[in-house]
Amino acid sequence: MKTSRRSALQTAAFAGVSLLTDSQVRAAEGGDFYVAKKGRINQSFVTWNFRPLTIPELAKLAVKFGVKSIELIGPEHWPMLKELGLKCALAGSHGFAKGFAQPDQHAECLKVLEQRIEQCAAHGVPAVITFSGFRKGLTVEEATKNTIAGLKKIAPFAEKHKVTVALEMLNSKVAVEMKGHPDYFADDMDLSIRMLQAVGSPYVKVLFDIYHVQIMHGDVITRLRQYKDFIAHYHTAGNPGRNEIDATQEINYPPIMRAIAETKYAGFVGQEFIPVREHVKSINEAVQLCDV
Repeated sequence: MKTSRRSALQTAAFAGVSLLTDSQVRAAEGGDFYVAKKGRINQSFVTWNFRPLTIPELAKLAVKFGVKSIELIGPEHWPMLKELGLKCALAGSHGFAKGFAQPDQHAECLKVLEQRIEQCAAHGVPAVITFSGFRKGLTVEEATKNTIAGLKKIAPFAEKHKVTVALEMLNSKVAVEMKGHPDYFADDMDLSIRMLQAVGSPYVKVLFDIYHVQIMHGDVITRLRQYKDFIAHYHTAGNPGRNEIDATQEINYPPIMRAIAETKYAGFVGQEFIPVREHVKSINEAVQLCDV
């Protein structure tokens, strides 16, 4: 299941992975690619955080690492994934700047989500992301009522097409330059789950971003066990800094991955950390850490 990194990178370059820098290649030459093989955790790559690697480059690297999905990319890329034997585990939608906390944004969010759900159903994409958006002076009670109402509007459409809508909880503590989201409404996992319970649809669930949950709550394993039936998708990143998920930070990912596997979760875990070191080496280490 292992090939030399030099050989793998040469193969990737031949296949069109052209933007790996000389330093990335040198960093990868010192050992072997780790290929995910245990099958308990289905791994996926988010793309924005691994720039300057392009989507096609990252997809071809995913094949090398045994990663099964590239996510949060547009439908124009989905045929390419299919050719490579990959999936898109989670589709993008309207972005976190808008969402269901604000009634005047419902129509726009619903329009985008309905279009994406139809595309997902046609291409076998299991889930699409959505957001609460910002409070903008609303009370918790007002924003909660609005979000539940909006999610109830999209629930029948999601159920009809058998595509899960995943509400992402984001942290509101960390400054914007550190990838925080001040004033974001759904910044509490417990409240997010209560809203999903009120919606009452098996096709409206939560995106459990481990990084954001750690910042807002801690008790990651306790919560993922408690809320396992409401989790559509997971994301990773190190804290502090949203960087590598290794021993340089406070979240211990291998036991978290084992806990996820023990819940019989069959979805995907998206790698969404921002490397500060050589991208290929950091991705390789993350894949190995999560293959439990």
